[in-house]
Amino acid sequence: MEKLQSSFKNMVLSLVIISMVAAGLLAGVYILTLENINAQKKAKQEAAKLAVLAGHEDGVAIETSVDGFGGTFRVMVGFDPEGNILGYEILEHQETPGLGSHMVHWFKNAEKPNQNIIGRQGGNLQVSKDGGEIDAITAATISSRAFLKAVNQAYAEFKGTEANTGASQLQPKEEEVEEVVITEEKEASHE
Repeated sequence: MEKLQSSFKNMVLSLVIISMVAAGLLAGVYILTLENINAQKKAKQEAAKLAVLAGHEDGVAIETSVDGFGGTFRVMVGFDPEGNILGYEILEHQETPGLGSHMVHWFKNAEKPNQNIIGRQGGNLQVSKDGGEIDAITAATISSRAFLKAVNQAYAEFKGTEANTGASQLQPKEEEVEEVVITEEKEASHE
C-alpha cells in the first residue's frame, strides 16, 4: 500500500476521521457508564440525606445549588421542625482546593462556635464581614457567602417563605429527587 502524500486535503481528511472515531468512542463510554454514574449520585444523595438528618425522623432534608467562586456547588441541609440546622453535606463542588473546598467541614466545627452553623436557626446567616455572626473561610469569602446563601435558600424552602426558591425539599423517605439550580452572580476573586 502506498503512503498518502502529505497535503492539506489529506491532513484535514485524517483529522476529521480521527475526530469522528474519538467522538464515537467517547459517546460509547458515556452511554456505558451513565447508569452507573446516576446510581452513584443517587447513593451519595441518599447517604447525605441520612447524614444531615442525623437520626431525626421528624427532620427535613433540602437540596440547593448555588454558584460559588469555582462554579456551581450542591448542598443538602437538614432541619428540625423548628428550623434549626441539623447538618449539611456538600454533594458536589468545584471550589479552589485548600481554600473554598474547606466548606465541606468548616461550618461544622463545634470547637469554633463563630464558624459552626449546626444548631443555629437558618434564614439569615451571613459572614461577619457582611455584618453577620459566621466567620468566613480564610481567603475564601466568596465561597463562604455562596455556601451561606445556599443554606438560607434551603431554609426559605423549608419555611415556604419563597414560592420559587429553586430548592428541592426531600422528605426522609422520598425516592425521587429533582435537582434545581439557584444562581448567584460570580465575583472576580476571593476577598
